[in-house]
Amino acid sequence: MDRECELELVRRLRAGDTAAFDIVYDEFNARLFNFLVRLMRSRDRAEDLLEETWLRLVANAERLQADTRLGPWLFTVARNLYVSHCRSRMLEESYGSDGIDLWPAAHSTSPFEQTAANEFSGRVEAALASLPPMYREVLLLVAVEGLEPSEAADVCGVSSATMRQRLKRGRDLLARRLEATQKPAVVLREVNT
Repeated sequence: MDRECELELVRRLRAGDTAAFDIVYDEFNARLFNFLVRLMRSRDRAEDLLEETWLRLVANAERLQADTRLGPWLFTVARNLYVSHCRSRMLEESYGSDGIDLWPAAHSTSPFEQTAANEFSGRVEAALASLPPMYREVLLLVAVEGLEPSEAADVCGVSSATMRQRLKRGRDLLARRLEATQKPAVVLREVNT
């Protein structure tokens, strides 16, 4: 969405235009759901928080700043709802993985390539799910949702320097966990040869 279109949508939202809400909903609903479901690792809870995110937009539309960036605003609301949920239930790390793929399966030409792609996707999903939430959310916002690190910093309420540090540490931790999951397979292949 280009900036001029976004500013016009903000103006229309502030004026109570329901058609503008529909456009914003169509643009961000799937992205917000994917972010929340991967962060929460529960589809049902993610749906509840997604609905609450949209209710917050409706309730606060007339108070939006004229220059509001809708993506970062919506992701901030969704993240804050997630944090509140975790605090109120003290369940931050107790969610089970629903096996949601981070990346669509590659269009492979052979069953072996398809299996390898699925295995890698599963390893990435498991490694990401095992990260502490502050690193998981940063990687989801920047790598999956495509937000700029400065926008992700705004979403998380931290400085740009802190965001860069979390992003680097999150990437490094993800790489180490992926490497650790690959080693047993390599050792097994070496034993079998």
